[in-house]
Amino acid sequence: TSVLRVYVMCNTGALREIPLKAIPVTVEQLSLTKNYFPVIKSDAFGGLRALRKLSLDGNNITTIKPFAFRGLPRLRDLSIQHTPLATVASFAFAGLQNVTQILLSHNKILRIEGYAFAGAVNVRVIHLADNPTVTIETNAFSSLSNVDRLILPSGIRSIEPDAFFGLELVGYLKLSFMDLAALEPYTFRGLTHVKLLSLQESDLGIVRSGAFEGLVHVELLNILNNKIDAIQELNLTAANRIRVLRIQGNHLLETPDAGAIVLEGIETLHVNSNYFPCGCHIHTLLESPLANGSYAAHGGTTSGDFLSKNYCISPLEVNGLPMSAIDLYSIGRCMEQVTRENLEASNSASSGVWRGKPWWWQQPWSPTPGTRTHDRALIVAVSSAVRFLLASPLSALLLTVCSLQFSMRVS
Repeated sequence: TSVLRVYVMCNTGALREIPLKAIPVTVEQLSLTKNYFPVIKSDAFGGLRALRKLSLDGNNITTIKPFAFRGLPRLRDLSIQHTPLATVASFAFAGLQNVTQILLSHNKILRIEGYAFAGAVNVRVIHLADNPTVTIETNAFSSLSNVDRLILPSGIRSIEPDAFFGLELVGYLKLSFMDLAALEPYTFRGLTHVKLLSLQESDLGIVRSGAFEGLVHVELLNILNNKIDAIQELNLTAANRIRVLRIQGNHLLETPDAGAIVLEGIETLHVNSNYFPCGCHIHTLLESPLANGSYAAHGGTTSGDFLSKNYCISPLEVNGLPMSAIDLYSIGRCMEQVTRENLEASNSASSGVWRGKPWWWQQPWSPTPGTRTHDRALIVAVSSAVRFLLASPLSALLLTVCSLQFSMRVS
């Protein structure tokens, strides 16, 4: 016996609302493109339980109400493209239990609100390219537990913490051409089992502490061709379970502080074609895990791999040169770095001096054999303070005034 399939097309029909009562309940494919209805109400297609494919492209849609597509258990493909839709509202696509593909490209989407896709557990592809999206809110993709491809638009300006929370078994997540002030803490928390996460061709601003906290099980993490103002912290440990990390083609404007970079548990690390500052902070960079052992701090030889494959962005006279082309040992360490190292050495030495002494040795005013030594130190400190005060212009002025007053009283 042959199966009768029902297709309904009502394109360019000047419809101002969805004609639900006129659509047979046995319809499997429904196309309502290029009409004029601005709102998709809750349960707008209720009763069309046989519907498998729905196209609403080219309409004047500005609002999708919560649970607009509830009651469509067989729906697999949903397309809403080329519309003025500005917001993917909370629960707009909730209840789509069996949809595998949602196409939302070429709209005017500015915001993706939290829980917009709640309950759409079997979605494999969400296509959001060619939208002027500005903000991805917390929990925007919550409940999407089996996404193969999540294609986001360019121009994103804000990714709130936990924006990707709840995404599991993600095959491909590409974030490109973003304009961020910062990569905030917990941006990727709850994002698990990712085959490819790529941050590329973007202004990432400042990479804040904890930006990658909670990101787990990543086959390949790409950080490619970005402008990075500063790295407050890049802390990737064995807990993140990242197999391959590729840092390539980036322009880093400031050198991270010592200890700001932690790269542990990564099977393969590629750091090449990047541009780094080559001023006095270069020693901190070359002693960090980014350099992957390319630098010996005590006058040893360099392996040359990191140095030959990365370049200088500053100072101007070395801009564009391979790092291997400059004389690293002729560049002095920065003053604050030298000061810090001296303080650390002094503290270490002081702790060595006190170690093993009796308790009264460390008591500055106790009547013990150590009193004379401490008195001598106090005298030296007071003398230094007096010399400093006498050398300052303010002190000289005060002394002059006092002298004049004294002279007047004498006379």
